[in-house]
Amino acid sequence: MTEDLRFMQLALSLGRRELGRTWPNPSVGAVIVKDGAIVGRGWTQAGGRPHAEAEALRRAAAASRGGTLYATLEPCSHHGKTPPCADAIIAAGVSRVVSAMVDPNPEVAGKGHWRMAEAGIVVDVGLCSEEARRAHAGHIRRVRDGRPHVTLKLAVSADGKVALAGRQPIQITGEMARERVHLMRAMNDAIMVGIGTAIADDPMLNCRLPGMADRSPVRVVFDRDLRLPVKGALATSARQIPLWIVASTDAPAEQESALNDLGAQVIRVPRAATGLDVRGTLKELAARGITRLLVEGGPTIATSFVKSDLVDEAVLFRGPRMIGPSGIDAFEGLPLDALTRSPRLKRYDTQALGPDLVEYFERV
Repeated sequence: MTEDLRFMQLALSLGRRELGRTWPNPSVGAVIVKDGAIVGRGWTQAGGRPHAEAEALRRAAAASRGGTLYATLEPCSHHGKTPPCADAIIAAGVSRVVSAMVDPNPEVAGKGHWRMAEAGIVVDVGLCSEEARRAHAGHIRRVRDGRPHVTLKLAVSADGKVALAGRQPIQITGEMARERVHLMRAMNDAIMVGIGTAIADDPMLNCRLPGMADRSPVRVVFDRDLRLPVKGALATSARQIPLWIVASTDAPAEQESALNDLGAQVIRVPRAATGLDVRGTLKELAARGITRLLVEGGPTIATSFVKSDLVDEAVLFRGPRMIGPSGIDAFEGLPLDALTRSPRLKRYDTQALGPDLVEYFERV
């Protein structure tokens, strides 16, 4: 069992390396072991194919016969754009499969495990299931609820503010915290901000870790009236990094045409009482393949997600400096306690990053 745990943890580590790059498919890790030695490793490749199991089998070649395959998610059993991994495992002569969890996709949902078991392979399911659930949270949420898994990221001052008066941006956290945020960007399929933040900060919303520019997520702007400046950083970089703009069905067509000319894509959703249909927006993103969405701000959009009960995880960065009573609160009309003391979320970890504190919350 100790050996099984070690190899499954390696498979989880391999799967995590491609988070943010495999959508719409889950980022799976796989390891093949024979006589105590690793003979093949694989992870879902960028774009979702080849699958992790197929990669591990390719690398192991003939050495996979009689070996044990560890996979962080049930091997697929259906014909999609690639043949079923379960069939490939059977054909390779693998004698045992250790799978972390059943795939909730109705096209799989235990069928892969059964197919391998019927072929004489010993199948063990459930090792490291909690870690696998977190790793595949985006896939699970999209399959079960038809929307991406949502992580809300906030950076607040010691007195709970996110900006200076007039929404003027201010540096709240230090370098270590900012590097963590860029890693989060790299591990999500898409990042979302509201139009207020897009105009006030003129951000790029890319991943700026060394050597990881190609890990930048799809940028999504919640922009009801299509006010995004065509000369801003987001619009002018739309051909280099995908830019999707969520607007109301009655937003100006001429502005959409100008943004389209720059390479951006406009997604139309109905207006809601306080802006745009947030749930409808998430379903549109899921339909386009997004499984993991990082919501970075600002207060208006953060409040919309909290009020709509659409926050699955939250990462709260607390800086040491005070901004003062004239600063902008993290939420509009809600205290920070709406997140930190929410009955829908529980804090599961706290870390120090230099002078800053990071708190992690997840849906109960």
